[in-house]
Amino acid sequence: MGTETADDTDDVRVWLVERTYSDDEQNMIILTYATPDGERYFRKERALTSFTDVRDTTAAVDVPPTNLGTVDDSDQREQYAAEAQRMAEIHDPDDVI
Repeated sequence: MGTETADDTDDVRVWLVERTYSDDEQNMIILTYATPDGERYFRKERALTSFTDVRDTTAAVDVPPTNLGTVDDSDQREQYAAEAQRMAEIHDPDDVI
C-alpha cells in the first residue's frame, strides 16, 4: 500500500497569469498558470501553426500536482498570486481568454 494522500492525487486548479511569446522558438507561445497563492505554477508551450488550428486558452486548467513547479522568487510569487486571484474573481474556469 502506498502513502498517497488526496492532496497527492487530486488535480490542482491553476489560473492563467502570463502569456508570452518565445524568443528562442518562432511561433511558440508560453502560457503560465499559477495557484491563487502564487506558490506553484504550470507552464504550457503551444505552437502557433495556423489559423485553422483552433485551440482555446481557458482562464483555468486542472493539472496533477506532479506537473506543478515551485515559484522561488518572492516578487514573482506575489505577482502570480495577484493575477491568479484576479482571474478567479472575474472569470469562470472554462472562459476562453
